[in-house]
Amino acid sequence: MSHPLFDTGFYGRLRQQAGSQWHAYIGHDFVRQLGQGTLPPAAFRHYLTQDYLFLLHFARAWGLLISKLSEPEALRSATASLNAIVSELPLHQAYCQQWGISEAAMASEPEAVETLNYTRYVLDVGHTGDALELLTALMPCVAGYAEIGLTLLLDPATRFEGNPYAAWIENYGDEAYLAGVRSSLSLFETLARQRAGEHRFHPLAEIFTTATRLEAAFWQMGLNHAAAQRISS
Repeated sequence: MSHPLFDTGFYGRLRQQAGSQWHAYIGHDFVRQLGQGTLPPAAFRHYLTQDYLFLLHFARAWGLLISKLSEPEALRSATASLNAIVSELPLHQAYCQQWGISEAAMASEPEAVETLNYTRYVLDVGHTGDALELLTALMPCVAGYAEIGLTLLLDPATRFEGNPYAAWIENYGDEAYLAGVRSSLSLFETLARQRAGEHRFHPLAEIFTTATRLEAAFWQMGLNHAAAQRISS
């Protein structure tokens, strides 16, 4: 299911270039099971815990991005995104508590290999590259979750009544969330116009596609955890 918010501009080109990797991410079995309400709770709880740890590093990455910007409008936009992530942490904690996961439990949980791989890759891109490269590594998460949320919301096959994951789906298709995504896409397109000559397309596409693969691996992490629990029980 396509949406004009994600099809245009430099971001749209990168998304198209990611091809099957992109579809493996947004159409992952984890996502489909969320929409159907059939995802094993153990998979979701593990995902929630690791996502909390991921968000901490994600905030660090946005802080690093801010340090690489100088234009006032770009600084305002990136700072607003960082503030939104920091503000999301208590909401994430409250949501996790509904699933029986305390903040202390999340904080004490070791980072999964998939969490380490993804977050350290993004931070490495940020430390070695410029602002555009770092934002390229961040965009599959920022805009990808919005695309997933909207797709599930608009898909007639998505089940809402009695679906324990309905609130998660609605959150990522929410207008307030989408407003933040539009702001990030606008910043990304501005940086691309300023810094992305055609000679940079393929190196940036490689960053975008790598981050996309790591996103898909993050979904798979949850399914693998649930499968391992079934085997051990």
